[in-house]
Amino acid sequence: MTTSAPTAHPVKLRRSLGLWAIVGLGLGYMTPMTVFDTFGYVSDESGGVVPLAYLFALVVMLFTAISYGRMTRVYPSAGSAYTYASETIHPNVGFLVGWTALLDYLLLPLVNALLLRQYFEAFFPDISGWVWVGAYVALITLLNLWSITSTSRVNGTLLIFQVVLIVVFVGLAWGALNAGAGNGTPFSIEPLYHANVQIATVISAATIVCFSFIGFDAITMYTEEAKDANTVPKAIVLSLLIGGALFFVAGWFTQSLFPSVEGLTEGTALPELAYSVGGMLFQILFVAAAVAAVAASSLASHASVSRMIYVMGRNGTGPISRSLSYVHPRFQTPAVAIVLVGVVSLAAAVADLDFIFSLINFGALIAFTVVNITVILHFAVRRREVRSASQIVRNIVLPVIGVVLTVVLWLNISSDAMIYGLLWLSIGLIILLALTRLFRRPMRLSLEEDEVIAEGAEGEDALLAEDRRRLDAAE
Repeated sequence: MTTSAPTAHPVKLRRSLGLWAIVGLGLGYMTPMTVFDTFGYVSDESGGVVPLAYLFALVVMLFTAISYGRMTRVYPSAGSAYTYASETIHPNVGFLVGWTALLDYLLLPLVNALLLRQYFEAFFPDISGWVWVGAYVALITLLNLWSITSTSRVNGTLLIFQVVLIVVFVGLAWGALNAGAGNGTPFSIEPLYHANVQIATVISAATIVCFSFIGFDAITMYTEEAKDANTVPKAIVLSLLIGGALFFVAGWFTQSLFPSVEGLTEGTALPELAYSVGGMLFQILFVAAAVAAVAASSLASHASVSRMIYVMGRNGTGPISRSLSYVHPRFQTPAVAIVLVGVVSLAAAVADLDFIFSLINFGALIAFTVVNITVILHFAVRRREVRSASQIVRNIVLPVIGVVLTVVLWLNISSDAMIYGLLWLSIGLIILLALTRLFRRPMRLSLEEDEVIAEGAEGEDALLAEDRRRLDAAE
């Protein structure tokens, strides 16, 4: 009879994040300053009702945020939609959901590095973009490697700076409107509704601005580093509501001041908007806040996507998966996953922004749709919690509304996003076929401490968790 040698207790992620630290990371990911950079494009697309487009997107995201909050209580893992789909539907489906979402999460740090490259190339055209990208990506990667606490603190400082500048912009816009600029008053409903508003154009614009809300779901990837995992659902809703309020108010005053976008540069309106309300000094400060916003988003998005890669690696087999799931014993951060994201981000030195943007929303909207479906499957189907009106509303009506609204957005994304997104999904399917040997070998799923927690869960989920522990022990 042989016995296996005892294995060392695995190094885990450090639980060091409080509620507001997680909210800050979510807001940093969402990048509140984005409303100014994209204002010209969104105003033109929506027919001059930017705040209405943000309001529509916020309502869509709110239903999905409720679903994320409920599922993160059930499965307190850093894997987010990947884990929920794997546990509730099937590990193969979870892999494909995680793979499609990975496209968006992996590209956002690259987008931030690309934006910073463009900022600095405008000031220093003789210096190669590789210099700026290399130095910037190295700094962001090192901060993420050091600890999630340091990442959170730096992110918080940068976030406060940009919020202060947004408040100053609103104050200056208020004064300009009262002086007769734009609509001539901050209380006009023109930014929200006018005779030429069309629902189709508002929905089309909402598919663009929903990119700004992607940070709220990334919060679920910090579940294994939260001091108390129960704070994550609160952080999801808080970050969404605070971010939505910032987008709406900033969009309202900007649209009031600029009812027509003639003369504004679509993709880089921020410096022009700042100069028009506050002159050269305010323009410099506002651009500095935009750079701070990019850095904050880089830190938060780099941290969150590395956690998703870490969980997907933890659930795989073989040397590649073991490397991706490596946690540094001193810093307690997923070191290899963090470095991998940094390597991908170096492509910002040569990437094209329009092409990258065309890829981003596809996977996020699929993840949002699937998370709403997992709520129905877990609570209404598996647990059969449909015995009262309140349970039917919570477990069927609300997530169904979330599915319908996210599908509406998904069907209105650009043709380029659809084509490249489906291509990425096809690559994931090929990888899945290889990993499962044409579905003959099951995918493995491992939650932190093999723990499953449900709202009011008792016997059934406890048995599922126990079965999982026995299977892992047998392996």
